[in-house]
Amino acid sequence: MDMRKLVGRNAAKLRKEKGLTQERLAEISGLSQQYISGLEQGRRNPTIVTVHELAVALGVSHLDLLQP
Repeated sequence: MDMRKLVGRNAAKLRKEKGLTQERLAEISGLSQQYISGLEQGRRNPTIVTVHELAVALGVSHLDLLQP
């Protein structure tokens, strides 16, 4: 599977499980809502730093964003 789509799918799933909007996740993570939207759609290529920031903002391990 394309890693961009995998990370995006996992990020969207975890965000929804936590009851967060893209806007709220953007506020918590320091990323823009547009970036999170593109990430969740598999159109962004997140760096390891971005994966870490998202994991911290979601309160999960970075591995949770990388699991198939």
